[in-house]
Amino acid sequence: MTPTYRERLAVPLRWWVQGTMLVASLWLAVVVAVPGVVAWVVAGLSVALMAALLLAYGNAVISVADGELRAGRARIGLEHVGAVEPLTPEAARLAAGRDADARAFLLLRPYRKRAVRVHLTDPADPTPYWLLSTRRPDALAAALTAAAASPRGAGGPGPTTAQGEQHAG
Repeated sequence: MTPTYRERLAVPLRWWVQGTMLVASLWLAVVVAVPGVVAWVVAGLSVALMAALLLAYGNAVISVADGELRAGRARIGLEHVGAVEPLTPEAARLAAGRDADARAFLLLRPYRKRAVRVHLTDPADPTPYWLLSTRRPDALAAALTAAAASPRGAGGPGPTTAQGEQHAG
């Protein structure tokens, strides 16, 4: 089944520019102290490290598909999704800070100012809600609400493993 919603929380272009400027500054500091070949090797390794870190940090995906909400490596069946609130930047800041619940699951990125709070209805789960950074909170909230209201999301078969076995939900 194709996802009803999918978003990758990639880092913004300005982070790449700032990282490149940092590496250039490092190269400039090193090139005056050591032979040029060593400076270029240090710069090359620094670029590789920067790229690996930025790609890994921005690799988190939020998706709604196959009866599940996935946020990064976490996933939950849509039958456990309750109320969904798209949050303004100010409401997201408060929800992640002053009004936060320590038991909540957070997938936040500082370069995404808006978020969605997904309340959970599973009585066995101590997590009261998920707080997820997103570019499009209204679209994510609409996709979750529609998918949770569908027959599969509203108490149909639970999520399955990669081998097709039924999860206890």
